[in-house]
Amino acid sequence: MILLYAQPVSRIVRLTTDDVLHDGDHTLLRLGEPPTPVPEPLAGLLRAYLEDRPNMTTAASPASRWLFRGRRAGQPVDPGSIRDLPQEIGVPAQSGRTAAIRQLVLQMPPVAAQGLGYHHTSTTKIAAEAGSP
Repeated sequence: MILLYAQPVSRIVRLTTDDVLHDGDHTLLRLGEPPTPVPEPLAGLLRAYLEDRPNMTTAASPASRWLFRGRRAGQPVDPGSIRDLPQEIGVPAQSGRTAAIRQLVLQMPPVAAQGLGYHHTSTTKIAAEAGSP
């Protein structure tokens, strides 16, 4: 989600299971409005994760709606836990996210930016910095 949708980790950890939508054969992710389509293979991974989320049998919060549940009851996972994962496998998450948002801004219409949770002012600034009208 960091690289595909250029989402900050702080936003990813606040996603809930209600933010993952199923529309027939399609999986959507509510990052903004309208919800964003999730391509395969990420859609399949997301569906499998939802069916078998880790640590759901503990007494702390078995009914947690957080997509990425934290160790403390009622809390999402700590952003640092997710932020470090790409680095551990050699993926520069921050520079990758920056490149992803620039590429997305150059390719998408403004309504798509809203679907990813970005404000049109931010995307206009990024596009201008990238040399696009």
